[in-house]
Amino acid sequence: MSPPLIQAADLGFEADYRDWIALLKPRVLSLVVFSGAIGLLVAPGHLNPVLAFTAILCITVAAGACGAINMWYDRDIDAIMRRTRNRPIPAGRIQPGPALGFGVTLAVGSVLVMGLALNIPAALILALSICFYVFVYTMWLKRRTPQNIVIGGAAGAFPPVIGWAAVTGSVDLLPLVLFGIVFIWTPPHFWSLALWANEDYQRAGVPMLPVVAGARETRRQILLYTIILVPLTLVPVAMGFSGLPYGVAAALLDLVFLQRVSRVMLDRQDDQGNSLTGDAPAKAAFKYSVLYLFALFGALAVDRLVG
Repeated sequence: MSPPLIQAADLGFEADYRDWIALLKPRVLSLVVFSGAIGLLVAPGHLNPVLAFTAILCITVAAGACGAINMWYDRDIDAIMRRTRNRPIPAGRIQPGPALGFGVTLAVGSVLVMGLALNIPAALILALSICFYVFVYTMWLKRRTPQNIVIGGAAGAFPPVIGWAAVTGSVDLLPLVLFGIVFIWTPPHFWSLALWANEDYQRAGVPMLPVVAGARETRRQILLYTIILVPLTLVPVAMGFSGLPYGVAAALLDLVFLQRVSRVMLDRQDDQGNSLTGDAPAKAAFKYSVLYLFALFGALAVDRLVG
């Protein structure tokens, strides 16, 4: 008896190269890579440009690996949610097995290259960030608790620490402050999205805060975390690490963020707290939150490098 034929679809060969890139979640990737590059740029000491590029590449590949593994694990709920059902795996363009192998290969490779080309501490923190995102957030928290984004936000907060460690071989207070900024920024950023993607999460049975606690409580939590975030962004100035230019930029960015979040709080609502405007303020706050973190970290780097 001749062996069964292996179809190209079984290996995922029918996928376009753009589908493999989509597995890496490139839109999420840009912010992760940028924050890692900022950690590297503001760290004391000098790194050869080739090694600096290698460090950023490792952070990029590791973040992409997390995206691929996340899509492999979440393929069942991705198929239910409107905003994710056309992703490569639920749409059938890439099979789960090759997607998982792709993600694991990238994850292992990024850690090995970071350790061999840069240093062991940076590689260990990179490995920790991957494990935290995959095992703690994706596999444990996301489907079990409305605090999934709060705790799981640590996974996205590691890049500036990794960038700093790539240069120095150690971790200092400033990268931990940057970690804290991203960590506290994550809930208002993601819950703003969750407010208008609430029906998707309900359909998939994912206990995001709006699903469990309702829209009104979610808005309150968004405001609370933003209020906590504001003084934290000014800690680099208090430490003497950055100067007036960063302080002014941070204060202005914070004021606009508070304004956007206030509009989310004051959005016209029905008796259950559901938006009567199609969550327009939440969508605006979500879009601004991305620009906010880019601008905040960019201002820190400019202040540090030219100050």
